[in-house]
Amino acid sequence: MSNSVVAKRYADALFQLGREKNSLDQLVADFLEVRQIFTNDQKLNVFLKHPKIDNEKKKQFLADVFKGADPVVINTLKLLVDRHRTSTIPSIVDHLVALVNDTKGIADATVYSIRELNTDEKEQLQTSFAKRLGKRSVQITNVVDPKILGGMKIRVGNTIYDGTVSNKLNRISRSIVSANK
Repeated sequence: MSNSVVAKRYADALFQLGREKNSLDQLVADFLEVRQIFTNDQKLNVFLKHPKIDNEKKKQFLADVFKGADPVVINTLKLLVDRHRTSTIPSIVDHLVALVNDTKGIADATVYSIRELNTDEKEQLQTSFAKRLGKRSVQITNVVDPKILGGMKIRVGNTIYDGTVSNKLNRISRSIVSANK
């Protein structure tokens, strides 16, 4: 079974559990912290994948590191250690966040621009895309990309809205080439 399918199953289960306990926000906050640690600390990943280290030691270590987290988080981490699936943690968290945001009517958008967007520009994009997508709000992550030349590219889920100068130049170039054939 692929890691993506496994991650979705764990995320679905965690989502249901969080809903039952009315602790989705706390669960997401704890898992975001876990994801950040797992993403940034490669030594932790090496430790958890090491075959000569006993699973009980790994689970105790995780329980000590994340002792302030929700018990569901700690138990999930222990389960993932037992099943040798700790590498799926970032993907599980991504799927969980997507489920929670979808339930709350929040869309995640990545905006690629030549420069950092100011607050007014972000608010204008949030309002515009919230209406367009039928969501209550849009969370924007701004990525500065000098290759764009001008304009911006917005990615929401699997949809890309490309209004960049470089894209327009590419389209003009393709139309000139196809006209010359």
